Amino acid sequence: MQFPESWLREFCNPPLTTAQLAETLTMAGLEVEELQPVAPPFTRIVVGEIKEAVQHPNADRLRVCQVDAGQGELLNIVCGAANARVGIKIPCALVGAELPPGADGKPFIIKLGKLRGVESQGMLCSARELQISEESAGLLELPLDAPVGQDIRQYLKLDDTLLTLKLTPNLAHCLSVFGIARELSALTGAPLLQPEFPAVAVGIPDQLPVSVQAPDLCGRFSGRIVRNVNTRAQTPQWMVDKLARCGQRSVSPLVDISNYVMFELGRPSHIFDLDKIHGGLQVRWGQPGEQLKLLNGNTITVDEQVGVIADDSQVESLAGIMGGDATAVSDDTHHIYIEAAFWWPKAIAGRSRRYNFSTDAGHRFERGVDPQYTVEHIERITQLVMDVCGTPDTTVGPIDDQQTALPERSPVTLRVARCAKVLGMAVTQQQCANALRGLGLPVQEGDGVLTVTPPSYRFDLTIEEDLIEEVARMVGYNQLPTTPPLAPITPKLRAENRRSAFAVRRELAALGYQETINFSFVEERWERELAGNVQPIKLLNPIASQMGVMRSSLLGSLLQVLKFNVDRRAERVRVFELGRVFLRDAAVPNSDNTVEGFDQPMRVAGLAFGPSDSLQWGRKEQTVDFFDTKGDVEALLAPLKAQFEPATHPAMHPGRCARVLLAGRAIGFVGELHPQWRQSWELPQAPILFELELDAVLQRSVPQFKTVPKHQSVQRDLAVVVAEQVSHAQLMAAIEAAVSPDMLRQAVLFDVYRPKPVKGAEAAPATGLAVGEKSLAVRLTLGSGEATLTDAEIEAAVAAVVAQLAEQTGAKLRV
Repeated sequence: MQFPESWLREFCNPPLTTAQLAETLTMAGLEVEELQPVAPPFTRIVVGEIKEAVQHPNADRLRVCQVDAGQGELLNIVCGAANARVGIKIPCALVGAELPPGADGKPFIIKLGKLRGVESQGMLCSARELQISEESAGLLELPLDAPVGQDIRQYLKLDDTLLTLKLTPNLAHCLSVFGIARELSALTGAPLLQPEFPAVAVGIPDQLPVSVQAPDLCGRFSGRIVRNVNTRAQTPQWMVDKLARCGQRSVSPLVDISNYVMFELGRPSHIFDLDKIHGGLQVRWGQPGEQLKLLNGNTITVDEQVGVIADDSQVESLAGIMGGDATAVSDDTHHIYIEAAFWWPKAIAGRSRRYNFSTDAGHRFERGVDPQYTVEHIERITQLVMDVCGTPDTTVGPIDDQQTALPERSPVTLRVARCAKVLGMAVTQQQCANALRGLGLPVQEGDGVLTVTPPSYRFDLTIEEDLIEEVARMVGYNQLPTTPPLAPITPKLRAENRRSAFAVRRELAALGYQETINFSFVEERWERELAGNVQPIKLLNPIASQMGVMRSSLLGSLLQVLKFNVDRRAERVRVFELGRVFLRDAAVPNSDNTVEGFDQPMRVAGLAFGPSDSLQWGRKEQTVDFFDTKGDVEALLAPLKAQFEPATHPAMHPGRCARVLLAGRAIGFVGELHPQWRQSWELPQAPILFELELDAVLQRSVPQFKTVPKHQSVQRDLAVVVAEQVSHAQLMAAIEAAVSPDMLRQAVLFDVYRPKPVKGAEAAPATGLAVGEKSLAVRLTLGSGEATLTDAEIEAAVAAVVAQLAEQTGAKLRV
């Protein structure tokens, strides 16, 4: 909320500087986010009056003006503004004046000079040149009663400061200048000027029939008729200035008055054109299909969840949020109806967001507006209407005040001992009582207990902690002591068989991958195509049409990153993401960190694209393949050993995809992107992807001591012929089953041979391999911790391996 300091001091003027005032408010929970001067520094600019304006003899767009600036003689000033004319009063910069700095940051000094041969003894200024407004249509025209020669800073009250407050939702009673002044008075003890609401004399008996049909929408509805107003009147400059300094531009006198009272007292109101209302008004919930054209030009469709004000023929206003265009006041309005109501906060909350806009009125009503003073505030609005738009024929009707369901204020109890415990400082009962009474709260004292009945404007006081917060605000958060915790602080140590997510990130970075962070909201097509998820979790209010569902896989996000880089001619891409996915799971209960029906596990996924190595002279360029990325997965999981088995995945090539298993449990997939999706994403080559459960990746084996072998190991190479479908995993499983772990130190496949088939031949020449067979060469490393192996033991182990291979895989020794 933004407002000028001078307006605040009209209600409460403590002996504090601007900086001290801002600090006092901030330390009471009313955070002053920004202090900004109303106008930048400038000097020697006064009120001037144009006495004569003639055409420049040497320029079509310039005029030579004779200006009375209170200097004893008229000044000859050349001006190019289109509105420079006789009789108007404007800001006049005298010779030697210093204007606000321009784009170069340097102040502009007015000097005596000549323009097209005519001497100019100053400069006539626009609001933009003084940097008090963005308006640049011409000279800033001042009221005709402005005193000639007076300093413009003094006349326009430019030595003022704009305060911008960042208010939390519970401080609805501070969404007005008077509300903030009430807090400031309680904080400083400075007297508070209470506004008065004298009743305007009633001249006519006219009343507009109003029917409040929804007490759960509107608890109080007040209104009155005012006839024969002049809507073409000029809004007073003081009101225009105050509104502008609150960030609200002047629209028309009636609209300005309504906005002024909202900023002054926190009371949103609405003024209808009485002649445009058909019959009476009904305050009710909307009906499905009803439409309303709002003041902002939008046409909306309401339903039974949205409150409206309607007449006998149509909906006229969106209750508590914005008026309708059909009954808006205009320059042709003569009779008006002033409305002020109490709308229940729950009936207003969230309604404007349905239609993708927000208003100052809705912002206040959904937090709570005082229901006690609707009549008094209508009197205030009526008096301003009479002062600004009144004519000799203006007459006022009585106020129709209907109270249907006002909020009940339940007493709230504060235990002084509990307050001291929560605040962490010793406070007495008298301190607590004084703090609460200073805020205008009625307090009843008991033995160590205070009971407060919240006033009508305090919607935030419902539980004991609310009163404790009020005591803390009045004492000042800066006065709370710094108390070290009394409980012992025990660090939570990670188990030795677990590593951190940061360690996983670091490992992937060491493998050449770069981390990306992506939205959890993705395109529905990604879920359907890449994750096989035909029923993704949809968002009720997505931030963009292509971000409408929650992701159940990280692969789509990585492909989008790849596409972004490939489109910018990136040749080699290695990216990974560590993030959360969202799955439907009816077994998940509702708790502090879970949502019922939805599982949200963490996963780590990576993508490799382009050459396997950066361009270099030592080896030929080779495109990354399945085995490169499989090696990265093995390195990421090391020292645990993963197993890989053929599998299928919606996003991956059906013949180049493997399921990753750890201790027999599937933890993810690795594979090449499916050719269909490669074509769909328009990629020049297929990337290799992997996605693993993070919880499994965080596991690691605890290091165990092992003695260094004292006896030398031996190696034996075996070449066996097997069928093409025999896998490396089957080969290794047979070898490990044949020899005890104490003797078999290592088995490594070091050669695969597939002969080129000869047309019409059952076997390749000179190889002895039939069609559909391959040769696998394995190096066995054998050893013993007790003694050097004998030739007999070695030969027995090799024979056992050969026998086991023959039994499990049908292998035979290659000759």
